[in-house]
Amino acid sequence: MSAEAIIMEAGAGPTARERRARLGLLACAALAFAAALASLAIGPVTIPVEHVLTILWRAVGGSVAGPEIGLRESVVVLDIRLPRTLLGLMVGAATATAGAMMQGIFRNPLADPGLIGVSSGAALAAVLWIVLAAPLAAALPAAIGEFGLPASAFAGALMVTMVLHVVATRDGRTSVATLLFAGIAFGAMAGAGTGILVFMASDQQLRDLTFWTMGSLGGATWAKIAAAAPFVLVLLALAPLLARAFDALALGEAAAFHVGIDVERAKRLAIAGVAAGAGAAVAAAGVIGFVGLVVPHLLRLLIGPGHRLLLPASALAGGALLLGADLVARTIAAPAELPLGIVTAAIGAPFFLWLLLRRRAELFG
Repeated sequence: MSAEAIIMEAGAGPTARERRARLGLLACAALAFAAALASLAIGPVTIPVEHVLTILWRAVGGSVAGPEIGLRESVVVLDIRLPRTLLGLMVGAATATAGAMMQGIFRNPLADPGLIGVSSGAALAAVLWIVLAAPLAAALPAAIGEFGLPASAFAGALMVTMVLHVVATRDGRTSVATLLFAGIAFGAMAGAGTGILVFMASDQQLRDLTFWTMGSLGGATWAKIAAAAPFVLVLLALAPLLARAFDALALGEAAAFHVGIDVERAKRLAIAGVAAGAGAAVAAAGVIGFVGLVVPHLLRLLIGPGHRLLLPASALAGGALLLGADLVARTIAAPAELPLGIVTAAIGAPFFLWLLLRRRAELFG
């Protein structure tokens, strides 16, 4: 059987397999919807789901006979929880989709957005802002100070991505292996720089750094959503366009080239999309680990490796997982709030260990 026939078979798959994948995609959509409702309803002030749906419907101009809604419930849902829920869906979708794309590029289920240094570069730039620039920004207009942290984080992610692309590209070809090792090196250097800045930070700055570097949706605002949305949409729009290329790359770059895939263009677009989406996610919510690793690999086991359905399913399940983790983070120690990264690490680290042990068993029989 030719390489092209194998790719076509993998893309279409047997009827039962395709049906299972589609059911999995619908299940991910239902899970994301349920997680969003739970995020809007559950918290220090618990609001019935019926009230939540009524508030949302009336907010978009709908008229429906329903229960009497108090002003406090409307404010909690629309002004506090709705921005947080939408930001969680965006960040989770961007991180998980970026993880699925990275695993497709590297042909390795252990890959995630942090592998090429995007998260580390964003974190270093954000720490630079908190420790060195924020005191100076106090004299600037409030709008500049509000956007300083996310703008710095995104600039750091973009700068690392551009430098990595220059290092890994030669004669118009991007080496995935060079990109991987350079990303690890840049991540280590960024970690060292972050450590030096943490040593220089004041007590208040250390508190800000703790919550930012461990991730949180607590600072969700409509302005943050508006700033991050275009970059996340770039990633989500690129993902389905590259699905066939990722399926072909699973057979190797040579096979992908022979079936008509422009491998170098696909890699460049994927890297740019990951930088945009993952960088915006880190800029908006801080460093949140393991979502980009756990979600796509688990879905690959459940619905199969075809990226046409794997990528949208990863976006939906990533949003659902992050909202679930955020719900735990803000309720388990209420009225205090745990950093979101602690919860995702508690979920992801055991899974990562299981994955390593499973692959060891495959490699050594």
